[in-house]
Amino acid sequence: MRVHLIAIGGSAMHNLAIALHKKGITVTGSDDEIVDPAKSNLQKYGILPDTEGWDVNRITPDIDAVILGMHATGDNPELKRAQELNLKIYSYPEYLYEQTKDKTRVVIGGSHGKTTITAMVLHAMRYNNKQFDYLVGAALEGFETSLHLSHEAPVAIFEGDEYLASTLDKRPKFLLYKPQIALISGIAWDHVNVFPTYQSYLDQFEKFVKEMPVGGTLVYCNDDEEVRKLAELIPAGVNRVPYGLPEYTVENGITTWKEKWGDTQLEIFGKHNLLNLNGAKQICQLLDLTDKQFLEAVASFKGAARRLQTVARTPQTTVYWDFAHSPSKLKATIEAVKEQFPNRKLVACMELHTFSSLTKEFLKEYKGTMDMAYIRKVYFNPHVIEHKRLAPITPTEVKQAFGGNVEVYTDSARMITDLKGMQWKDYNLLMMSSGNFDGVNIKAFAEELVKA
Repeated sequence: MRVHLIAIGGSAMHNLAIALHKKGITVTGSDDEIVDPAKSNLQKYGILPDTEGWDVNRITPDIDAVILGMHATGDNPELKRAQELNLKIYSYPEYLYEQTKDKTRVVIGGSHGKTTITAMVLHAMRYNNKQFDYLVGAALEGFETSLHLSHEAPVAIFEGDEYLASTLDKRPKFLLYKPQIALISGIAWDHVNVFPTYQSYLDQFEKFVKEMPVGGTLVYCNDDEEVRKLAELIPAGVNRVPYGLPEYTVENGITTWKEKWGDTQLEIFGKHNLLNLNGAKQICQLLDLTDKQFLEAVASFKGAARRLQTVARTPQTTVYWDFAHSPSKLKATIEAVKEQFPNRKLVACMELHTFSSLTKEFLKEYKGTMDMAYIRKVYFNPHVIEHKRLAPITPTEVKQAFGGNVEVYTDSARMITDLKGMQWKDYNLLMMSSGNFDGVNIKAFAEELVKA
């Protein structure tokens, strides 16, 4: 079998190329730009295109499937040639379904927590020597790639993103996996560039619930108001499994999960992570792990990359690096650190980086999200707004949107200088962004900070 990937250099697409190559499929691809880590990863497996750019001569009648990456446009010349030749054209999620349609498919969805819950399930399954295919949206310790496909695994566990499948297919990715087992962790408006109203965003989750098959199982967070409402739409014949916060304690910076048969000390912390963990436990029960097997496994789970990741620590200070960028994630992450260290003052810094977060109408969703932090700093780059072709915003507008005593920066170097000038004994620092504060080496900065 031969498969060609248009836009092979994307994060998801190059991992798919590697997974298919490992499965024994002949893989070719193209892209107008391929940079690291995709470039090095593709080169390692001998599937890096010889040249960058689009070339219609790569599209030949012997191709069994063409997979279209998200950043390929509708007028892509290779796509046009594939259409002329009547080749089978798939979006990324459609092809993952094709590869796993004879397996039990588990999809973890939600506006927040889906990466972490997926990572928890994968960690527990691997710890207990189970075979599984997977897709997860972050680097995980012990996993070489973010996507794995095989002939023998009976189960496929996918993180279910609600973003659009491709330029030709405007359906959310998670609708295309057709799961028999699914989870929804929580709902909070996001991706305003494709879902301009909250209702249009919520509609996607309603479709997801309504398309669950008879005999399937939907696990859902009963602590989330919107998800509770969605649960009323679960079709007859679909099993319902609600979950909430487990019993736990926090003492001396250590979170412990409480069970009648014993306690489990955890590496992770925060109410949102405990909710995530309980959701993951319900999924693992459905995949035939006992609660004891699950909790023994997750005692060593340290989290996915950039999900409340500890980057530097002393007895008096901890610096965390987190992917939080949406309002719900921001609030939950700040609350988690405060609960874990109630006697330390928290400095919270976040970068407005995504399309949604830099949109004037959406900014008001951040009202009060940083209030639990002692010092609050927000950074945005006006050039990024210009590049995304959004209406300009001002520091004053950002300050008003967040409310409270928030300091706003448009120069990340000045923010870093201000942080370095502070005293850090009995303080924690939380850095939050889906970007990197315009090139800041967070680990090096954090280590310098705690040594000062």
